[in-house]
Amino acid sequence: MDPGPADASHTVTSGHQELLLRVGSALVLVPLAIGTAYLGGWPFALFWSVAALGVFWEWSALVAGDARRTVFMAGGATLVVSSGLAVVGRFTAAIVVAAIGMIAAGPLAPARQRGWAAAGVPYAGAISIAPIALRSDGEQGFVAVIFLFAIVWTTDIVAYFLGRLIGGPKLLPRVSPKKTWSGAISGLIAAVLAALAVAAAAGLSGLLSIALVAAALSCVAQAGDLFESGLKRRFGAKDSSHLIPGHGGLMDRLDGFVLAAAVAALIGTLRGGIEAPARGLLVW
Repeated sequence: MDPGPADASHTVTSGHQELLLRVGSALVLVPLAIGTAYLGGWPFALFWSVAALGVFWEWSALVAGDARRTVFMAGGATLVVSSGLAVVGRFTAAIVVAAIGMIAAGPLAPARQRGWAAAGVPYAGAISIAPIALRSDGEQGFVAVIFLFAIVWTTDIVAYFLGRLIGGPKLLPRVSPKKTWSGAISGLIAAVLAALAVAAAAGLSGLLSIALVAAALSCVAQAGDLFESGLKRRFGAKDSSHLIPGHGGLMDRLDGFVLAAAVAALIGTLRGGIEAPARGLLVW
């Protein structure tokens, strides 16, 4: 049954309001993210540590029910410690502490949710440890973070708008009914172009390899988005919270960034070592 004029008008108005809220939120969050990335050090670490705690709170509220506070306290304490270790360059210790947080948080949840509660610690931990690791590279750290931002943000924005504009077959309708193949492909192409623009501005070579890395990270970011959509669907939630106007919660805003940051840091570390993960990611 087609919507009547009143319903259509309400849909358009609602869409405009959502767009305005998204733009307003972005105008606050994007300069803050870029500004702390430029400063590096403790301001950058603090920004992503707070984000990690916010994500873990939303995760705990989503999966742990009445035990959410105790799960959050156990896992959150280890996230604070692991972020502190990461900012002073103790990345192996940071990962070990996050693993201890998994062991501590899981048993505090109801029996059927213990695995999910435990998994929230490394999920949230990746939001702080991975960006801090990339930014810690003094030579290319800032460029690597901007490179990652460009890929994730461009993927998200272009997929959102062109997916709605072009339409067509759904990407994974049982998980996320609104996402389309046209949006996913458009987002990937745009992300590669944005990454190449960052690389060219930074004077990097090996642009073909950088384009392939950008394409992979765009796919990973979209997979992270779908994972979070599936998680919310499993636990019967529309948004992870209502913290960010127009975006829902931090998990809704950072769903693609979590996995993309983790994979970017992994690629960089495998190629450049723990001392130079940003160079490992960008220099080919």
